[in-house]
Amino acid sequence: MADNKSAKQQIVNEIKEKLQRAAAIVLVDYRGLNVEEVTELRRRFREAGADYKVYKNTLMTRAFNELDNESLSPYLTGPNAIAFGYDDPVIPAKIIADFAKDHDKLEIKAGIIDGKLIDVDGVKALASLPSKEVLVAQVLGGLNAPVTGLVNVLQGNIRNLVYALNAIEKQKSA
Repeated sequence: MADNKSAKQQIVNEIKEKLQRAAAIVLVDYRGLNVEEVTELRRRFREAGADYKVYKNTLMTRAFNELDNESLSPYLTGPNAIAFGYDDPVIPAKIIADFAKDHDKLEIKAGIIDGKLIDVDGVKALASLPSKEVLVAQVLGGLNAPVTGLVNVLQGNIRNLVYALNAIEKQKSA
């Protein structure tokens, strides 16, 4: 009996550790997915550096209670899986939303981003955002554009100066 209790506490501690590390969390109802589909979904998460796990609702509730974050507790009915995204908060929402397009049995319940609860529409909106790498590239492109424009303007002035000096040289030699 004591071993069972310590095993459960170990799982609760694992959930808590993942919750504390995660930048984003998405809770889904996976009822109706077959083994191959769940395996495919887990593979996608693994490749993206995220986690997709199925825990007992009672253990998830205990983990939420111990962290004083019970925002997802009302959604813990029926079979649930939880997705954790660590580096990029968009990843779990994007993977779940993309997978749900082809597998209508996967139901998004809610999520947490930066400690704030978001509903199904919030998860879908998060999924539509570009990834962190794309956003960084867009910002850098935006920062680079004025510099490129300045270089072109300066080159144009130097080019015009060279043309003017060549014209003066031709005029004096003629």
